[in-house]
Amino acid sequence: MLPTERNFARRIDLTSLQLFVAVCDLGSISRAAEREFIAASAVSKRLSDMETTLATPLLVRHTRGVNLTPAGESLLHHARSMLYSLEKMQGELSEYAFGVRGHVRVHASISAVVQFLPEDLGQFSREHGQIKIDLEEHLSSEVIRAVQEGAADLGICNTADGVGTLQTQPYRQDNLVLIVPVEHSLSARDAINFEESLDFDHVGLNANSSIYLAMHRAAATQGRSIKLRIHVAGLDAMCRMIANGLGIGVMPQRAFELMHPGQLTAVPLSDPWATRQIELVARDFATLPVTARLLLEHLTTRTSA
Repeated sequence: MLPTERNFARRIDLTSLQLFVAVCDLGSISRAAEREFIAASAVSKRLSDMETTLATPLLVRHTRGVNLTPAGESLLHHARSMLYSLEKMQGELSEYAFGVRGHVRVHASISAVVQFLPEDLGQFSREHGQIKIDLEEHLSSEVIRAVQEGAADLGICNTADGVGTLQTQPYRQDNLVLIVPVEHSLSARDAINFEESLDFDHVGLNANSSIYLAMHRAAATQGRSIKLRIHVAGLDAMCRMIANGLGIGVMPQRAFELMHPGQLTAVPLSDPWATRQIELVARDFATLPVTARLLLEHLTTRTSA
């Protein structure tokens, strides 16, 4: 390491990085100072010192708050990654004090969480009782971003919109179905093309969810739009809304079957995009920690079973 590099490492401290991330998250030095219980002038001084050390401005200050410069955007990416790594290190080391050999941080989509992971992770926990699994449910796009930034060891999600430089392995396949009340005019169909559902009101998931994005693309291909009546956050809420006459909706077949909503029925979608691949995602499978590799091996074994 060059002397200038050693000097840089000594002058950029973790507290300043944490404050910088807080300012970026909140868009304001004063709000960040309030949240972190520190004087705004002290926050501003630390940020100015970092800019002096880096010899480049990180923030554009204005009356409404701050905006990031290109250099600030770059630093934010690296700072998040470093802080996530430190948090992960602290978590893993603290577990050893209680006899736990390590833990794995997993982010997964709602489809994976509802349909497959309870059984798969339950079996893993019974076989490896001293390994802790931290599971968070997110949109597929957020899962991919978490893996890219180091916030998760493994991601489990639909990857139809791409994963950049991340690596993937197959996990499971699911099939999307149209959910309608049993008395609905479409309920007796053996299968249906999604376009035929566009004449009816829909209950949709989050606008950034992989399912809703696929629906939106399919409608746009036909020059149509979805008659969206309401967005909901979860599959159980979707079923309740549909059961109460607020529209029809699309969800994975296995998730619907596991919920057993008696007043509703599922009609298979015949569109090719309705058959989806759920994949395991990592930065580099070969360099995963030992505990994460054990979970990866377990999940891929369950896939082939």
